[in-house]
Amino acid sequence: MSGEGTVSNPSDEVVRGILENMRRVAVVGLSAKPDRASYGVTRFLVGRDLDVVGVNPVLKEKVLDLEIFPTLADVPGKVDVVDVFRRSDAVPEIVDAVIARGDACIWLQEGVVHEEAAAKARAAGIQVVSDRCLYKEWLRLMNG
Repeated sequence: MSGEGTVSNPSDEVVRGILENMRRVAVVGLSAKPDRASYGVTRFLVGRDLDVVGVNPVLKEKVLDLEIFPTLADVPGKVDVVDVFRRSDAVPEIVDAVIARGDACIWLQEGVVHEEAAAKARAAGIQVVSDRCLYKEWLRLMNG
């Protein structure tokens, strides 16, 4: 069941902890188009002096001066948050990659929901935030 039903998200306190402690972020589905949400959120993260990498098999050049990798499996080292700007049907494959890598958190942006894959990630000990904008949550929880 993807895209339907109730989304299970951590408490505000847990989400605040994720935001406070993230240092390295992989943006899956980063776009080179400045009018896209993935570009704007990535620009925000870069502006926070975080270590950010992009994941997009189509992009061949840097975006926002960031290194771009074709897949999450190609990203060297661990990341604190895998921020996903992809359709919900792409989430199971991304979750499998996050589990294989041992990353700490998968963040599914607004409109991205896949409860079955999210449950699989949680069962593997990975924090999951679904159907929420990282930027909006940062503004809501970190500037108050």
